[in-house]
Amino acid sequence: MGIRFLEQERMFALDTPNTTYLMGIVDREGFLGHVYYGKKLGDVTGAKELLRTLEGPFTPETNSRDRSSFLDAFPFEYASHGVGDFRESSVRVRDANGCSAVLLTYRSHNIYKGKHALPGLPAVFGSEDQVETLEILCEDPCLGLRAVLSYSVFEDTDAIARSVRFENAGGAVLYLEKAMSMCLDMDNPGFDAITLHGSWARERHMERKPIGHGRFSVSTLRGETSHQEHCFMALAAPGADRDKGEVYGFHLVYSGNFLIQAEVNQFDSVRVTAGIQPEDFCWKLSPGESFQTPEVILTYSAAGLGGMTTSLHHLYRNHLIRSPYLHQKRPILINNWEATYFDFDEKKLLDIARESASLGIEMLVMDDGWFGNRFDDNRALGDWRVNEEKLKGGLGPLVRQINELGMKFGIWFEPEMISEESELYRQHPDWAIAVPGRRPTLSRNQYVLDISRREVRDCILEQVFAVLHSANIEYVKWDMNRPLTDLGSAALPADRQGELYHRYVLGMYEMQERLIREFPNLLLENCSGGGGRFDPGMLYYSPQIWCSDDTDAVERLAIQESTAMLYPLSTMGAHVSVCPNHTVGRNTPFETRGYVALAGTFGYELDITALSPEDKAMVPRQTALYHRFHDLIREGEYYRLSSYQENHSFDCFQVNSPDGREILVFYTQVLNGPARHSRFVRLKGLEEGVRYRVSLVTMEEGALLRDTGRVASGETLMYGGFRLEQQWGDFRSSIFHLERLAD
Repeated sequence: MGIRFLEQERMFALDTPNTTYLMGIVDREGFLGHVYYGKKLGDVTGAKELLRTLEGPFTPETNSRDRSSFLDAFPFEYASHGVGDFRESSVRVRDANGCSAVLLTYRSHNIYKGKHALPGLPAVFGSEDQVETLEILCEDPCLGLRAVLSYSVFEDTDAIARSVRFENAGGAVLYLEKAMSMCLDMDNPGFDAITLHGSWARERHMERKPIGHGRFSVSTLRGETSHQEHCFMALAAPGADRDKGEVYGFHLVYSGNFLIQAEVNQFDSVRVTAGIQPEDFCWKLSPGESFQTPEVILTYSAAGLGGMTTSLHHLYRNHLIRSPYLHQKRPILINNWEATYFDFDEKKLLDIARESASLGIEMLVMDDGWFGNRFDDNRALGDWRVNEEKLKGGLGPLVRQINELGMKFGIWFEPEMISEESELYRQHPDWAIAVPGRRPTLSRNQYVLDISRREVRDCILEQVFAVLHSANIEYVKWDMNRPLTDLGSAALPADRQGELYHRYVLGMYEMQERLIREFPNLLLENCSGGGGRFDPGMLYYSPQIWCSDDTDAVERLAIQESTAMLYPLSTMGAHVSVCPNHTVGRNTPFETRGYVALAGTFGYELDITALSPEDKAMVPRQTALYHRFHDLIREGEYYRLSSYQENHSFDCFQVNSPDGREILVFYTQVLNGPARHSRFVRLKGLEEGVRYRVSLVTMEEGALLRDTGRVASGETLMYGGFRLEQQWGDFRSSIFHLERLAD
């Protein structure tokens, strides 16, 4: 690992364990160009020729008559706007004359051990022994604008964190109308773009398509990462798959409006840009002020999508998630939402808790409906005071009784929202985001609070903190159930209204930071109508995020597969629910629902007092499985073996313990068919010259594993295959346990 400046070549070299990233400075003006990103180079001699400055149109220093041709072809490290480069720009600035041209060129640089935090923003982190950072100062002297391009590399992970800080060093006000976090120009060998799309209850389904000339993008204007798009794009070279080929990944550490775009130009090069969505964004930058963009994670893999997954899992597990629960077993919880919806009282909750405690469940989470006059979802958001018609005497007596059962207690909030029918709205109607003179759009019969305002954040957190201090509450589910519309803030002047989207996100980050500082041992789980804000930014504050409101075991296969391509399994909120499933009406075996949910944080979303005797008898066996294997699942190495999204028949993945002694193979047969052989999948990450004993995870009384009598070598399992027997019926799951035998 390391960052070097090669003075003779005027080139920067950034090395991770297996990759090299090169940039070069050309011409007296200091144009900063991208040279190379790929497999690690031991010797970079001759690499600067990759900039093509030795061929026409040449640099402006030697050919000023074709300056525009140079600007429109040079592989910029951070692209200009309005001066001759007609590709997608990285930055756009409106000056006092109403002009928007920008050209940033190299001035100086600084290399240091460690990595600075980004003010007000989530970001990856590391000690001076783990990470090194390069800051390159670029400047546009005409505007008095400086941009500090930041690059951090990690000694244990093939990832680079990039961001930009803008500084107004001139004497006039500037308006940032576009401020991307990164730009990357490289040749296009025929890349496919891999992105994640969906909707409520079917988040993050993978899509792969070739990119052609023009622009291909993923983005959102909903004020949150969204159910519909995800803040990620990968470019996969021809033939690249899960195990082989070149893949470039781009993941934005941000929870608001974003844009990630790939553009193929006339010369068949591709430019990738990523950052805050420029639409409806404008940031006033007065003299002496600065603006920090969110961070983008870049990763390169020569081992296909699987290599990218490994790098991102390692980075987020070791350098992003801060929670004390990161390496701890999370309590098995039961949420009362699908059991009761709004119709509950203290007796009903205690009935659920007693039954749950007897079956090995460790926490009761009280969902929506406990506060104000919240008897349905049309009222009371913003009035975070306990409804004592439902809960006599407040939370204290209820929580004490639940604790006496040996269970923990958790609670649901939606702190960013306000109902028109609420005390808070009657007192402060101007606290809702709205355009003056225009009736704001309702969604779920609620408005969005303007948490860009300090007094709004303080009011909401004061109420939330009072509730959390009133009883022994050890878990919070933070929800956000509608997008932002009608962008207007009563607290911002006209020339700052374009800052609202970003200020909203900064306000939300500040609220969550204050929450976890006030309650450092709290287990926080983020949620947004399910998985609408499942992104790296939120993982900085909470170690797990509710993956989707759709808990159907079959639907979850695709959702959890695509999510696990980027995120460790321990981040995915996953529960067992009742059938027919409340979202899709499908019936799946209780055993299958448990096996699918084990690939996440694991819990229950049902009325346990109404379960059939057969299903209820499985609960203590499922909780026993969780305790036996969750350390392995949480800390282990994840490998995707087969995809239900691709084959439409079955799903299979593998988790290896860090020491390689134990392996779990998760297999779900979605649809059965006649006259078929058993299936074989090739396992990954095993040791050659070592044999493994195969057992079947079982729901049988008094046993968790049943020896199958099968023993196979690592070579056989990886290069020959592991046999998955065809099962009788649809929606059937199995988990296989492999144990390395002693020499």
